[in-house]
Amino acid sequence: MSATGWIGKPVRRVEDARLLTGRGRYIDDHPPVANVHHAAIVRSPHAHARIRGYDLTAALAVDGVVGAITGEDVLRHTKPFGVGVTAPVHYYCAATDKARFVGEPVAVVVAKSRYVAEDAAELVRVSYEPLRAVVDPERALEPDAPVLHDAVGTNLAGHRRLVYGDPDRAFREADVVLEERFRFPKYGSTPIETYGVIATWDAFEGVCTVWSNFMGPFIMHPLTARVLGLPENQLRFIVPPDIGGSFGIKTSIYPYMALIALAARLCGVPVKWIEDRREHLLASSSGTDRVAYRELAAKKDGTILGMRFRWLDNVGGYIRSPEPGCSFRPTGNFVGPYRFQNLEVDASIVMTNKSLTGPNRGYACGHLYFESEGMIDRLADKVGLDPAEVRRRNLVPSDAFPYRTPTGGLYDSGDYQAAFDKALELAKYTELRREQARARAAGRYFGIGLALAVDPSVSNMGYVATALDPQFRAKPEYLPKSGAVDSATVKVDPLGRVIAILGTTPQGQGHQTIVSQIVADELGLTPEEITVVDEMDTFTRVWSISSGTYSSRFGSVGTSAVVLAARKLKGKLVEYGAHLLDVPKEQLTFRDGAIRPRTGKGPSYSIKDLAGRAHWNTESLPEGMEPGLQATAVFGFTVSKAVDAEDRVNSSNTYGFIAEVMAVEVDPETATIKILRYVTVHDAGTIINPMIAEGQIYGGALHGLGGALYEELAYDEDGQLLTGTFMDYLVPTASEAPTIDIAHVVSPSPLTPLGSKGLGESSSMTVPAVIANAVSDALAPLGIRITELPMTPTKLWKTIEQAGRSHAAPRAGHPRPEPNSGTPLR
Repeated sequence: MSATGWIGKPVRRVEDARLLTGRGRYIDDHPPVANVHHAAIVRSPHAHARIRGYDLTAALAVDGVVGAITGEDVLRHTKPFGVGVTAPVHYYCAATDKARFVGEPVAVVVAKSRYVAEDAAELVRVSYEPLRAVVDPERALEPDAPVLHDAVGTNLAGHRRLVYGDPDRAFREADVVLEERFRFPKYGSTPIETYGVIATWDAFEGVCTVWSNFMGPFIMHPLTARVLGLPENQLRFIVPPDIGGSFGIKTSIYPYMALIALAARLCGVPVKWIEDRREHLLASSSGTDRVAYRELAAKKDGTILGMRFRWLDNVGGYIRSPEPGCSFRPTGNFVGPYRFQNLEVDASIVMTNKSLTGPNRGYACGHLYFESEGMIDRLADKVGLDPAEVRRRNLVPSDAFPYRTPTGGLYDSGDYQAAFDKALELAKYTELRREQARARAAGRYFGIGLALAVDPSVSNMGYVATALDPQFRAKPEYLPKSGAVDSATVKVDPLGRVIAILGTTPQGQGHQTIVSQIVADELGLTPEEITVVDEMDTFTRVWSISSGTYSSRFGSVGTSAVVLAARKLKGKLVEYGAHLLDVPKEQLTFRDGAIRPRTGKGPSYSIKDLAGRAHWNTESLPEGMEPGLQATAVFGFTVSKAVDAEDRVNSSNTYGFIAEVMAVEVDPETATIKILRYVTVHDAGTIINPMIAEGQIYGGALHGLGGALYEELAYDEDGQLLTGTFMDYLVPTASEAPTIDIAHVVSPSPLTPLGSKGLGESSSMTVPAVIANAVSDALAPLGIRITELPMTPTKLWKTIEQAGRSHAAPRAGHPRPEPNSGTPLR
């Protein structure tokens, strides 16, 4: 490492210059081949309907149209995608027998221009037999509910009951048992750049090339190859250097990659498709909406003995990979930062006539902590303790790390108490409580919310098998799954400048800046001397089925691969320098950009000296050393194991921590929620660039606020989307962004070379919990508890009006109502 120490400094993003001057290269900037044609997708107007036939006559007669495909072509020429459950759900890249949600693709028209394609698509006639629809997951499981998939015979795509410890005993021995029902909304990420796909077929090589703003290749590459009937080495995925945001949503682009590839193959031309905003809201992807029932068992001193989770996750018309991650992605951290050992999880994955789901920032953790932290506050009410004190009494102690959770998670490092104390101190929590008392005495609705969360990053691919019964996993033909790896190459040119090559598909996180800081530190250079190339091409990059940028993996696994590659290169440079100096390599070290004696003074060789010699005079290399100054490293976590026979799995590889405090005031006349104070403290291990980290935290917080206060993909009873434009689907803007006090506690991970962990999902998983708890606290004098999101003004105003008829206005010393006696926000 250089004396400068670039790691930990707020280095300005090198990406910004090209992005702010309009020189970014996004998918719509890519006509990679000549004669590119354009696709328009015909979508079902029905939530549930049997497809009786197609008439393409009028569309094909339009001048400029070169062809069209329908669900019949999809059925004939492709296979269904593999799904992560044993239920016989046949999911194709377009509807083949029935349309199961509004917006599902049923046909594709290809023309010389986008305008012609869209005009012709309106002329496609599809004959439908409308069927009854169901959108509520509880209603979908009732005996008389319409069944979406006849081969399954039910709308239950999967069900698992997981038991850890002895929850029955915990509830028998409890002094306090609490119950609550929660509902979490279906919402997405609305990245600025929507989906985009370009596909072409090489008839001579038999290779299909797909350009897209996909955050993979992930496991979707082999899935898509199978669907198209191709060997994996004949399907090429290329991702442009810039992606205009993803936040998990773009993991679900792969069905469109298959659909546009098929259109290119059958129409015989390269095909380009760029999704519009309505299509994105209607039919891209979202997180699941969930109905959850929670039970908590505790002692009267506030010690938690156990919990029971029962939830129904609504995956829409089909289940598709990587679902049912909605239910099982946080398995390792189901218990959060608390040390209770007894847990029962009853998870149902339900199909309804809504659009499909997949990862959304904080994948399933927003749901988890909204429920768990809500229950902690209810426990505090019941036992008469401050919510902060109840949390303190149940935290995993600092001397317990690395800590193994009852569900199999391995929390690598942390000091949860220190981070929580820092948050309380920064928020001036005691003073806030005094201010609350004064506000209530004045008739104001002032509330304080707390939320604590373990922040999982770098998912272990093996967690998906939790959806399968142990008996199924024990079959000889079953292939266990595990792992989380990434690669990097670092090379030196003849003048001593460095190029680092990755394939981590960044979507705005600043990978180039981060990598330049790391390599500069390792090689004793400046970030300006490092060129970072970060583009994915499955034909030219080293990758695996876990490769890509999702699950906050770059901060841990991507950076670790870079460090290992740089250190391998340093080792080669030391060996070369030892050969030139004719001394044992043990007598040399790499320091400040040069090979030097470990002790004392003596001759040295800079990187530039060694590079010039190695490139121009390979005879100078020691015997057995490969020419060229470069090194490639693949980093993988040894703690990534397959699910065991007891359904335990370390579902992530590093675990951070978040502690948040929020103070709000609710206007009873307008139901406006005003955030008065918001403090967030994060432990993400070593912070490489604090400026970029702060941006990630702000972004995560705004995502969480969107789902908590504004955003919902809402449907009527017939399955019609009611929020298909930004006039109806509200997202927070700069005007709604609160001031956030951000602080860090650093407990370096022992599993990564730099001690870094992930941070990309950050407060998206805690904000729904902390603001719901704050509003519940504010409205406690009215007996209101928040059990459903989003807390739109209309919903909250109606709840306040209803509760106000039977409760007095707040006053000093007004007692908080007993748990389960208040009015839930339904």
